[in-house]
Amino acid sequence: MKIQLKQICHARSGDKGDTANIGLIALQERYYPLIARYVTAERVKKHFEGIALGPVERFEMPNIWALNFLLHGALGGGGTKSLKNDAQGKTLSSALLRMEIEIEETIRI
Repeated sequence: MKIQLKQICHARSGDKGDTANIGLIALQERYYPLIARYVTAERVKKHFEGIALGPVERFEMPNIWALNFLLHGALGGGGTKSLKNDAQGKTLSSALLRMEIEIEETIRI
């Protein structure tokens, strides 16, 4: 079964220079193992293909049911240099929540 992350998570995003920072937080503790398993740095890099031009790093924070992603080279040089409409990466959290993951049918959402 495919679901969008917005069904089980909320997210926040921002910037540090040319690096976008996206926090993905499970809505319930039981959803954290799903995002930890299926939302890898590689999947996020593929989801942001053409936007995240550098590497994508993932950091796990199980105590708050969250993952944090750093998308290097995603902001066109950063807020003061970039000509992008979203030079600070504020909309990237919404874009990540639209990512679909495939989960087992037996998992209750």
